[in-house]
Amino acid sequence: MTVLRPSLLWCAGFVLSLNAPCLAQELTGPLDGPPSEDGLITIESDSQTADNVTGVVTAVGNVRIVYPSRGMVATSRQAQYFSREGRLVLSGDVDVVQEDGNTLRAERVTYDLEDERAVASPRDGGQVRSTMILRSDQSAQTPLTP
Repeated sequence: MTVLRPSLLWCAGFVLSLNAPCLAQELTGPLDGPPSEDGLITIESDSQTADNVTGVVTAVGNVRIVYPSRGMVATSRQAQYFSREGRLVLSGDVDVVQEDGNTLRAERVTYDLEDERAVASPRDGGQVRSTMILRSDQSAQTPLTP
């Protein structure tokens, strides 16, 4: 497990080989990461690389990302964080689950951390699926809101 602040991710100039939960596992306890701090993200995966020259961190294999301050857990086959652009790209069987019950399933999700905007894309010939729980007192959060 790696715990890094998004703005510092690119500083980790090393390769980690880590074991992580299987992608097919049930997403229970979505907020079982470290104590909530704004901007703190935990990344678990089979392997991780960081490139100080490009500022890109890549996690491959059974990726699980916990973002406690946003009440979100995401899983995918691969995740790349582009620190200079402030962009997170999840690809391969992406599942996003929020603690309020909203979910998103797609082949690829690109999230701009600064603008808090996301784009979800299906696999060829497929569709993106989202489930939202609508409440009259709910703020303007969607399954793409991390």
